[in-house]
Amino acid sequence: MPEPLLYESHCHTPLCKHAFGEPDEYAAAALERGLKGITFTCHCPLPDGFSANVRMAPDQFDDYVAMILATRDRFAGRLDVRLGLESDYYPGVEPWLQELHARVPLSHVLGSIHYQVHDYRRRFYTGDVFSYQELYFEHLALSAESGLFDTLAHPDLIKNESPADWDFERLRPVIARALDRIAATGVAMELNTSGVEKALPEMNPSPSMLAMMHERGIPVVIGADAHVPERVGDGYLSALGLLERAGFSEVSFFIDRSRRSVPIGEAVDSLRRPVGHES
Repeated sequence: MPEPLLYESHCHTPLCKHAFGEPDEYAAAALERGLKGITFTCHCPLPDGFSANVRMAPDQFDDYVAMILATRDRFAGRLDVRLGLESDYYPGVEPWLQELHARVPLSHVLGSIHYQVHDYRRRFYTGDVFSYQELYFEHLALSAESGLFDTLAHPDLIKNESPADWDFERLRPVIARALDRIAATGVAMELNTSGVEKALPEMNPSPSMLAMMHERGIPVVIGADAHVPERVGDGYLSALGLLERAGFSEVSFFIDRSRRSVPIGEAVDSLRRPVGHES
């Protein structure tokens, strides 16, 4: 078998209250998928009860760390298990996240704009869908400029707010300005394979946005956003094909907050499985 190269760079634990399966089960799935490692990036705790129904509580953060380190120890020598975090961005949360990220060594920090959570909508939605879409990309650029994140997760997630009102060409200038700002920071962006299961069934971001990212030299990390063990590494071969068609020659992942890249061809070879397996 080819040597494993890739990581699952986006997956969750039951502490977020909407994922199922224990970390050991996710790690076992990563081994089955032919991955080199898995980085857990569960939803971070936030202040003032912000979207508390879909994330760990502040006093559970130490439990999260202990849970992942225990899995790391149990899989030592077989799979590289890493501790990461998916942290929500919105203006004003920066000091909280800076302190949180400094509490323990993290291997990969995802930044997310979750337009759909009640507390975010209550603060920022004015009733105009297009304005909400514009604001999403403004916050995406601000999240990159904050210096808090390695990778921006599912970066066109807002298209699922109202697929009937999603007009990529109308938003192209807005997206271009955001991507120009993101490219200037050196922050990576994610190709999230779970998008195929959302209201607008395609990966996040779309091929058109991926092409714009390539034009600006923005590196891309693949993540399955697994909320059940069966989705670890799901869709990776399809995602690598999308990247290649968009012009990319490499795919990235993070180890100890440092970006590593491998050629797409080698990544594809590393995922080749015996007949009967899918990736």
